Amino acid sequence: MDLPIEHLRTLTAIVDEGSLEAAARLLHISPSAVSQRVRAMEERTGAVLLLRTRPVTVTETGATVLRAARQVARVIDDAADELDLGSPHGSVVRLVINADSLATWFVPALARAATETGARFEVLRADETVSTEKLRSGEVMAALTSTAEAVPGCTSERIGVDQYHAVAAPAFFREHFPRGLDAAALARAPMIEFDRHDMFQQRFLASLGHTDVAPPRHFVPSSAEFALAIELGMGWGMLPQMQCSEALATGALVELAPDRPLELPLYWQRWNLRSPVLDAVSAIVADEARRALA
Repeated sequence: MDLPIEHLRTLTAIVDEGSLEAAARLLHISPSAVSQRVRAMEERTGAVLLLRTRPVTVTETGATVLRAARQVARVIDDAADELDLGSPHGSVVRLVINADSLATWFVPALARAATETGARFEVLRADETVSTEKLRSGEVMAALTSTAEAVPGCTSERIGVDQYHAVAAPAFFREHFPRGLDAAALARAPMIEFDRHDMFQQRFLASLGHTDVAPPRHFVPSSAEFALAIELGMGWGMLPQMQCSEALATGALVELAPDRPLELPLYWQRWNLRSPVLDAVSAIVADEARRALA
């Protein structure tokens, strides 16, 4: 399969910019030239690569070609850096990270990586259970995920375990659980979830043997505000240890079941590609994870 580099760059531009017209503006070519390049790639692969949605989305075949396009761009950027011909602003590394890690330990790792590699980062936020879809679609080069099995074309390394605790404000706990965590109390007490992908609270209920309990729910899709909502007594929820240890120590929060924390293994999945920048970023992430999640 012979796909010219300018065609691969065009596919990447379309996905990044969201439309063929926006890609044409970025590449300084006409929209018809963009369409011709896409059509040529589809003829050579024998499959549709893009769905003309708003923004555009890639098909399964398109995701494979997009991943190849980004990997080719990564190799070219690495070669340019070795020849001192790279961008003075550094190359862009796209990552997908879960909100809790961003709110606790990952940003220091990112800052260190920016300093040591000179790279620029575009971070996408996604739940750790679905972040591998971003890798599979070719959107990102690496992902912090709870999925151990490597995405095709990637490697997977376990880098640590994050521990989550079921917590609530003291007044909330006294009001809703005066006789303990029985099924009736758990069914009445409001529960806070990050979004509709968040399964931690349900996992905690299952660990207590209450799989059929359906509490009233709030949804707060921001890590800091999620923790604040719990402290303000909106409901109970699961927080990572790094995010709740100080509040537990001061009494601002209490644990619902101190002997039942949940563990979340974290894996660093990345392209199976030799790249000085991606290798360095991966080593820094693993090092910072060992410090933070020990």
